[in-house]
Amino acid sequence: MKKTYITNMPNHIGAFLKASECFAKLGINITRVSYNKAVDSHTLFIDAEGEEEKLCEADSLLEKIGYLQNARTEPRIVLLEFTLIDKPGSVTEILRLINDFKLNISYISSQENGTDVQAFKMGLFVEDEEKLNVFLEDARLLCPVKILDYNHSEKILDNSVFYNSFVSELVQCLGLSENLRDNLLINTNIVMQMLDEKGLSPYKTFESISRFAHLLSACRGEKFLPRISHHKITENTKIILIEPPCGSNTAIIQSNKEILFIDSGYALYKEEMLTLIKSFLPDFDSIKKRIYITHADVDHCGLLPLFDEIYASSKSKECLELEYKGQNAFREQNPLHKPYINICKALTCYQPPEPSKVKALWQSPENQTEPLVQTGFFDFGELHFEVYEGKGGHLQGETVLIDYANHIVFSGDIYVNIHGMTKEQTEYNQYAPVLMTSVDTDPVLCALERKAIMQRLGQGDWQIFGAHGMKKDYNLKME
Repeated sequence: MKKTYITNMPNHIGAFLKASECFAKLGINITRVSYNKAVDSHTLFIDAEGEEEKLCEADSLLEKIGYLQNARTEPRIVLLEFTLIDKPGSVTEILRLINDFKLNISYISSQENGTDVQAFKMGLFVEDEEKLNVFLEDARLLCPVKILDYNHSEKILDNSVFYNSFVSELVQCLGLSENLRDNLLINTNIVMQMLDEKGLSPYKTFESISRFAHLLSACRGEKFLPRISHHKITENTKIILIEPPCGSNTAIIQSNKEILFIDSGYALYKEEMLTLIKSFLPDFDSIKKRIYITHADVDHCGLLPLFDEIYASSKSKECLELEYKGQNAFREQNPLHKPYINICKALTCYQPPEPSKVKALWQSPENQTEPLVQTGFFDFGELHFEVYEGKGGHLQGETVLIDYANHIVFSGDIYVNIHGMTKEQTEYNQYAPVLMTSVDTDPVLCALERKAIMQRLGQGDWQIFGAHGMKKDYNLKME
């Protein structure tokens, strides 16, 4: 059995030795350790493997010596700005007041600015909010005081509670459940450690996660403003393309009064998407809900629990079943992708669908040698698609739909219209490559798959619906 411990150790010589002795005494093997004093001087992450009974004993030992974190006693840090007259000794009265209230200073910054006043910033530990309010009342009798917001990407105000403060911000930003806290703590640390070993600043990692979370939050509710386009294919067939700021596109095919969705975006935007979908399909609640997924990534599968039938390749079905069982799916089986995917699932409230809803209409090829191979056909309304499966350059189980009669392609993430993205889509798509090192499982193979798609298109005008960005119009002329 494996377990990750988030330990809160005293910052002195021999602290880790004391923890490691607890594990050694119980015959538990330490498989990963992460500690960076510049980031957080007390929090150390330990991955341990051993018998379940022994790990339970380790819990008791570590708790007894005070090494396990307790969220109920987590202090907050408040950044205050005191406007002081720029003269010798002006800060002394403020420092005396801080001392009288027995408040601990975690951060100080001040610099003259050419005026007769100076903005003196201090970060203070606060465990009693009522005590802080009394302190502020007294401090404002001495000088103007205001509470500032701060950005973790600019400075770390206190490095002894950084992880808890950082994750608290994520939880609050997106209104997440507190039971996701440890998940976010552990996976944030793993991403930081992984990228730190590749030479990327830890603070760059935290900044990327923070901005990613704030971008997800900023596009909710009335600010959920996807780009929407309508495409007439035949007299009886049309496609509505919904491009949200964050997550995959969703295409709605209406053909001979039948409805099929392709991909579904993030679960975080469930209510916003339902409102939008029902504006196009007023009878959505009463119709048979069918969806096709190009592959089983979290940003394509967020709304799958809403659907009655889910069409996928056999490998995508396998991937979804692994998630449903709480096991590592294909992304999580890649150590470089696992922490980001776990963070993404937590931030977007992802839940896999029931396996009984997922229908594998085609068997994924075994021992595939070509980048792209045909695996079957898929008919819907007036459309007749040939189904091609990629070798796994982006993700195992990825598929492409090509209708040669109507010159339509649904290419998933193998081919996306990079130059046809909105400003928000472009910003969203810059974070995953940093935090995963690459959005593709095998970038070279994915490039070969893109090339293979284009080689399979015949002469004429084509409409390529990628999973990100607007539809791509492509013309192939005979030479």
